[in-house]
Amino acid sequence: MLRRSLLAAAAVALAMAPAAFAQGDAPIPVGAIEILSGPNAAYGTAIRAGLELALEEVNAQGVGGRKIALTVEDSAGNKDQAINAARKLIGRDKVVAVIGPTLSNEMFAVGPVVNERKIPIIGTSTTAVGITEIGPYVFRTSLPESDVIPVTLARAKARSVKTIALMYANDDAFSKSGFDTMKAAAEKAGLNILAIESFGSKDTDFSAQLTKIRALKPDAVGISALVEPVSGVLLQARQLGFGKDTLFVGGNGSNSPKLGEIAGSAADGLIVGSPWFVGKDDPANQAFVAKFRAKYGRDPDQFAAQAYDCMHILADAIGRAGTPEPAKIRDALLATKHGGVMGPFTFTPGRDPASTEGVVVLAMQGGKFGIASE
Repeated sequence: MLRRSLLAAAAVALAMAPAAFAQGDAPIPVGAIEILSGPNAAYGTAIRAGLELALEEVNAQGVGGRKIALTVEDSAGNKDQAINAARKLIGRDKVVAVIGPTLSNEMFAVGPVVNERKIPIIGTSTTAVGITEIGPYVFRTSLPESDVIPVTLARAKARSVKTIALMYANDDAFSKSGFDTMKAAAEKAGLNILAIESFGSKDTDFSAQLTKIRALKPDAVGISALVEPVSGVLLQARQLGFGKDTLFVGGNGSNSPKLGEIAGSAADGLIVGSPWFVGKDDPANQAFVAKFRAKYGRDPDQFAAQAYDCMHILADAIGRAGTPEPAKIRDALLATKHGGVMGPFTFTPGRDPASTEGVVVLAMQGGKFGIASE
């Protein structure tokens, strides 16, 4: 009887144990949806690189005695393709969490699909207003632009900027949200908005808008758009006679090395706020930068750094959950306390990053970003 009682107790304990962690060496499936092709691939390829570098470190240690298997799907920046990718990851690959997608307008399409299935989804680069309001399973590790842009405009004001013109892409959620934030921050800073001009994200001719703005002689021009149109605006602005005395201010879409590659010297002087900088001198960041350079032969950018931390945050949450059960992972994510390359990190109850403490203002010079002068 004692033997039967012990066997019964062992059976109950096994039944109560996390089922997935009891399945031997089977990898834990995690998905990512990123832009790997098309004009905005610079963001997605940087994110994938950061994820894969972190994954090597995670799997060297293991999570509950198992490894994580990462499947990355290409959205090409297309909302329908991103939705199909999410459905494949959930239905075919049985993922327990999704990282991405790259852009806010993609997240507004994909987030409801993943949230409905009660699977955690974590945006590493989605900064528009309203992302985490999609649902209780939607997280982001990227600071909203509403936390970053005011810091950038405060620096502009400190440089004696009193008047500003604003430009934005009017056909995507990220750029429109960034413009709304930039306009509100400019007004709060007491800047006089002389003009507001819009364009399409695939436009290549900005001369009409820039000609109107140049006639008003603003101290600064703020641009909310992705890196391709921002580069086009800067190139044409210099051709039309905008000099270095006009300060250009970018949103998060400008925060990519691709800006210097496309616009060259035309981008010199543009400032942008960022929660991270490659030259940040704390040991964790310098170790990350050195590993990234060794693996990929180039410097990481903000998007790679955010993705690197995100993979570690997710792996830690899975480990603390004790099971790859999505609901338990969600609860563990909410209790995150992580020290990574972005600095100390926790989530708010609303699943946004809890701190804006590390925001720095960068300036483009000679094709690279550096700390902006006071």
